[in-house]
This record gives sequence, structure tokens and C-alpha cells, in this order.
Amino acid sequence: MPKYGPDKIRNVAILGHSHEGKTTLAEAMLFATGGLARMGSTDAGTAALDFEPEEQKRKISINLSVAPVEQDGYKVNLLDTPGFFDFAGQVNSALAAAEGALVVVSASAQLSVGTEIAWERLNRAAAPRMVVVNKLDKENADFAVALDALRAQLDPKPVALHVPIGAEADFKGVVDLMRMKAYTTTSDGKAAEGPIPADMTAVVEERREQLIEAAAEGDDSLLEKYLDEGTLDDAEIERGLRAGVAAGKVAPVVCCAATKMVGVRAVLQALCDLLPAAQGDASGPARAVVFNTYADPFGRVSYFKVLSGCLKSDQHVPNVTRGGDERLGQLFFPRGKEHVNTQEVCAGDIGAVAKLVQTLTGDLLGTANGAVPEVTMPQPAYTVAIFPKSRGDEEKISSGLARLAEEDPTLRVNRNEETHQMLIGGLGDVHLDVVLEKLKRKYGVEATTSLPRIAYRETISGHARAEGRHVKQSGGHGQYGVCVIEVDPTARGDGFVWEDKIFGGSIPQNFRPSVQKGIVDAMAKGVVAGYPMEDVRVRLVDGKVHSVDSSDMAFQIAGSLAIRKAAMEAGPVLLEPVQDVEIRIPDRYLGDIMSDLNTKRGRISGTEPDSGWQIAHAQVPESELQRFALDLRSITQGRGSFSAKFSHYEELPAHLARQLIDAFQKETSSP
Repeated sequence: MPKYGPDKIRNVAILGHSHEGKTTLAEAMLFATGGLARMGSTDAGTAALDFEPEEQKRKISINLSVAPVEQDGYKVNLLDTPGFFDFAGQVNSALAAAEGALVVVSASAQLSVGTEIAWERLNRAAAPRMVVVNKLDKENADFAVALDALRAQLDPKPVALHVPIGAEADFKGVVDLMRMKAYTTTSDGKAAEGPIPADMTAVVEERREQLIEAAAEGDDSLLEKYLDEGTLDDAEIERGLRAGVAAGKVAPVVCCAATKMVGVRAVLQALCDLLPAAQGDASGPARAVVFNTYADPFGRVSYFKVLSGCLKSDQHVPNVTRGGDERLGQLFFPRGKEHVNTQEVCAGDIGAVAKLVQTLTGDLLGTANGAVPEVTMPQPAYTVAIFPKSRGDEEKISSGLARLAEEDPTLRVNRNEETHQMLIGGLGDVHLDVVLEKLKRKYGVEATTSLPRIAYRETISGHARAEGRHVKQSGGHGQYGVCVIEVDPTARGDGFVWEDKIFGGSIPQNFRPSVQKGIVDAMAKGVVAGYPMEDVRVRLVDGKVHSVDSSDMAFQIAGSLAIRKAAMEAGPVLLEPVQDVEIRIPDRYLGDIMSDLNTKRGRISGTEPDSGWQIAHAQVPESELQRFALDLRSITQGRGSFSAKFSHYEELPAHLARQLIDAFQKETSSP
């Protein structure tokens, strides 16, 4: 593959709803330009870009795939992203490496949720974009209806750059409104230039006038000329559109039927014409950012974008982010799972390298000078506990999850030392299902999951006095320890407070710490429901000792018995963790979300508008949030998002606490 300068490279993220044909379009572009010997199919599991078994099984993209396409002196790096919400981290990786985006939609009146989400994400980044209306060969496909839907719901307003020739099964080509040329697809899949059909004159003239207006709005000097003369020539239209696209003011709309190769080359030409060139300093020092990582049992593959200079095979480069050097092995251009080896990857281009030792997604290689694209990731919203199906596989699970987390920054793996569970967090249930499948396939370990245990706390609500008595004197050296304690609740957060109020020698000084230790150990294990007890004041007020049979252990046991009795008589209560929650949803779902939070014992503290969206703030018990990610997706059809962080502990309602206490007492009293 020849070397291209940044001005001849286009890095394009392909975004959109699941099943709109993103991967098929990328495959069609590869096939049209000779990058593939045959067209793959996502439905048949033969797509070159969806090569993981988990993708083939579900017939959806799960991982970001890179496909370099060469077109008339340009190199277009297509970054094909998943459309399913659980894999949004892959979209973020693509956007960190791309200067422009192509949003793929179907030719229908219904705007997909994924289209809205992609558009809103691009708006936040002020990212240049184009839209392709795909599947124009399907029954009931209507370009005009689809365009009207796009213009009615999206801003900046999309404007047609192409007009389809024919409809549904008769769709056979496109009219390029900028060049005023018609391109039809021949039987061998190639594009043939020809005259614009006479019966399309009226619609072509109308759409071209709209395109000229959009081009004029992209450049002040062109706007002035347009207002004076009422028109622009082809070169001026291209200049205005390019400026408008770069500024995020204009979104040209092209069209195709990717499965039949109709319009595919025209789409590719439009990307080269109007999307921004790659950013990169060809004369600068070697610098690259790793925007994505793919892990397998044999090592990591790091996908990088060169910011300046060139990276070369067998080169040593500093990892600025982590310190130390990395040795680059054989560099290559990825094409799905295939590798096209190269000796160097230069400014603006995208490449990959295998088996870097410490480098992860987001790391900077080379020199530290200059700005670096930030690879931000959505935070996990759905967490489960994970267990091996076979005893003894804990280490294999830990190792496999660590490797998977290297390639997927949206996967969080940690161990909760309080509940003694290993937890994995992701963006949804499908995300974590895929993690389990990859664990089995790549690392040979099967696992199962459940909702995590909640880290409740125990405390008391009143005063009590109790005796702990551990006496065993049946001959020989016995055991004797008796203590009397009083308990009271302390202020929340004060923890355990110990007071020695014995006057005299009912318990010698050397055994009083033993009583305290027995109490502390019992509280740590849980007294009434198996959860750590806190915020309790314990006073040691009396006791008895035996000159021969008393011992450290006897008084520890007496202390543990005393605190158990006292806690049960002092109005035991459970405390539950409460989370601060921030929810971002479209305006129309606010009422439904508030109703849902009310059923979850949530307290809404306020809302604030955000350009057609609402930001809701609430406090919700952690136990009620365990499936909120799935509920939020269902209520908002995937449009909503939320974040949560620990706030405080507060008393669990009595009826819920009683269920936990009764279950624990029954379990511990069973023979």
C-alpha cells in the first residue's frame, strides 16, 4: 500500500443504529476498490469486518473494525462501529481517531434511536459528518420520505447531495447534484457515468437549489455572491460544502444500496470530496495515540493514529503515558482480521502493531509535545457478580477478565472485599453476556453471574443491657467468662465506641481487652443479619471471673455472646447504601423516569434543561439501582444514560430489614 500524505487521507467513523447496514457498506467499499475478493454478509456470518464468533452469532458488530480503502489517489480509513448501545465504547474509540463521520440510516420515515444518539454525540463534539441513506433497493424504501424525516428531527439540517435514480427494486444509480452527473451501477458492480434522466429534471433542479443554498451558508464570501447572483458554480458549491461540513453547519446526504453495490463508489467519492483531511504533521517528531486495543490469548493488538512524523517497524518509542519504552514489531494496516504489513505508518494515517508490553487504549507513544486526542469512555452502568462454574477456576477467571479489560475500557473488574465477590461492570446485559462468551472461547473458563450482594450495615436504635456468659466446668481445666454490657446508638459515622465502666475488680484489667475483642469481632461478622455492625457505643459495666478457669478466649466468647443479645434487644436496624444519581434523558421521558424512580424509593432533588434534554438528580438506594440500566433503556428506547456514585448510608425500611434479619437468623440457627 503506497504512502499517503495527511491531505490525501480521510479517517471516517461509520455510525448509526444497529442493522442499518454500516458493516455491509464498509464491506461494499472494500469490495468495490479491490480490497476484498468477494462481498461478505453479516447475515451469513461471512463479513470480513465482523470476524469474531460473538459477532457472527448475533449478526451485529461488537468490536471496532478498521478498513483502509483506496480511491482515486485518496486513502479512506473506514472505522466501522457497533450500533448496539452496549458497545458505545467502541464508537468513542473511533471518534478519537476520525476527523469526520458517516451516519448510516435506512430509507424510511422512522428515525432510529441509534441515529438520534449518534447525531447528538456528533453535535457535542461539533464533528463534521455526512449521512448515507442505505437500503434504497428494499420494498417501500423512499429517499424523499427519509430525507424529510432527517430534516424534521436533526440539526444541522441535512441536505441532499445525491438523488436516487429509480426506486425499490429498480434503484440503479444516483445523480450527483454537485457535479450534475448521473452514475448508474452496471451488472458487474461498477459505476458508469451517463446523462441525468429527463424525467428527473424537476426534482434535480429543486434539490440542487437547496444544495447551493447550503453551500452558500458555509462560506460568507459565497453567501454574498449567492445573494447577488442567485447561483454558484460547481467549484464554489464544493468549496462551500466543504467549509460548512468542517464547521458542523452542513450535513450532506448521499444514497446507496450497499448489498447491490448501487451508489457505493459515489458515496466514497463524496467522502473524499467533502469530509476533512486527516490531521497530522508530516515533518514533526514521531507521535501516535493508541485509540483501540484488541486482545487475544497470544497478546494485544494496538490500533494507533499517527499524529506527527512516522512510526517504523522494529522501532523503539517511549510510552509517554506510562513511562518506559516499547519496541514496535511489524507494523501493519488492519483490514478486519487481515494484516497488510508495512514498514512505516505516517502522519494522519492509522495502523496497528501486536504485542506491546504495557501500552493500553489512550496511551501516547513518541514525544510528549502537542495536543493528543482524548479517548474518553462511558462509565459502566450495569454490574453483576461473577463465579466460576468449576471449583478452582477463580484464577483463570481473574486472568481472563484482566486481559479482556485491556481491550475494553468500558469493562470494570474488581473484588468487593466486604461481600467477598468478584464484580464485573459494563454498559448492559448484552455487553456482559459477550464477556462471558469471550472468557470461555479465548481463555477456556466458564462462568456464571448473579446480581451482587448489597453491602448493608447493622446498627441499633435503642438502649439495652445484656450478659454474656461462657461457662464450661465439667471437670479438669474449664472455661469461665461472664461480662455485662450496655449498648446505645451513636451518631451516624461515629463507628464503634468502647467504654470501660467497671469499678473494682469484677473483671481483671487483663481480661477486659478480651471482652472488647470478642465484641469487635462479632460486630465485624454481623450480629443480627450477617452484615458489619457500626455506630454503637458499648459500655462494659460488670462481670465475673474465676481464679482458675477464666481465660482470654473465654472472655472473647462472652463478649461476642453479650453483643448478640444486646443488639437483638436494642432495636436492631439495617443501613443501606444510597447512591447519588444523575440521569440524562430527552424531555419527553422525564415523567416516566420520575415515576420509575418513585417505585425505586428514589428521591428526586432537581432537574435542569439541556437543549431538548433533561438532567435529573436523585438519591436512590443501591439495591434499587441494580437493574436500572436495563429499565432506563426500556423506558427511553436506549436514549437515556446515567451515572451513580456512593453518597451515604441510611436506615432500610423496617419491613425490608426484617426479611433480611429473619432469613439470617433462620440460616444460622439451622442444624
